Amino acid sequence: MDNTLTAALLGLLEGVTEFLPVSSTGHLLLAGHFLGFESEGKTFEVVIQLGAIFALISVYAVLLARLILRARHEAAARRSILSLFLAFIPAVVIGLALHGFIKNVLFETPVLIAVMLILGGVVLLVIDRIAPRPVHFNALELPLRKSLAIGFCQCVAMIPGVSRSGATIVGALLMGVEKRAAAEFSFLLSLPTMGGAVALDLYKNREVLDFAAVWDIAIGFTVAFLTALVVVRWVLNYISRNGYALFGWWRIIVGAGALALLSLGF
Repeated sequence: MDNTLTAALLGLLEGVTEFLPVSSTGHLLLAGHFLGFESEGKTFEVVIQLGAIFALISVYAVLLARLILRARHEAAARRSILSLFLAFIPAVVIGLALHGFIKNVLFETPVLIAVMLILGGVVLLVIDRIAPRPVHFNALELPLRKSLAIGFCQCVAMIPGVSRSGATIVGALLMGVEKRAAAEFSFLLSLPTMGGAVALDLYKNREVLDFAAVWDIAIGFTVAFLTALVVVRWVLNYISRNGYALFGWWRIIVGAGALALLSLGF
């Protein structure tokens, strides 16, 4: 497949899946495996994630700016920022400790990724039905202990195929957070988490980074940004009305399809 077309396809995949509970990393790694695509130092895969991050920042820019301004004189705003910070800490500690194992072992195991997609889909379908009645309806007003617990849930997504947003959303639902608020907290938490992960990847791979294919990177980045912009605006309303069942079935179908292809030697 032409490199430009592959870059656009992977950018589209990143933008569509990054903020859905379906595992963007799992989708990208499986797509790269089946398409025979791999960039030196994973430069392409890392940089196009920035497109999705910038899309999310553009959607929440006003909310974040107001929150920061309010924090100077409002205790509730400072508490909201502390809540997100506490949820971010587990990913920092565990991510730094296990970064090499995750990147060099787990990321190179397509069968594991496919299996985790299926298992995660089953979990989503079950939790969507049995989640307790919600008691928290505002993503910025969660109890601090629950925010920290959601942060630990997020760390499960260091296993590719689990889904960062899926892990945080499932954890939040089990703690009585309403579906839309759970997704919104996951989105806000993704800003420091994804930003930190991208920065760490770029630093760890600084000796082998290859920006020679600038055109392909630019295509992937732009497509990821534009696609994620649409998805973020759409997904909250969809989840509010329909829940998470669609994404559970999506994961199961993709994971089963990947296992079938792998079993055939692809």
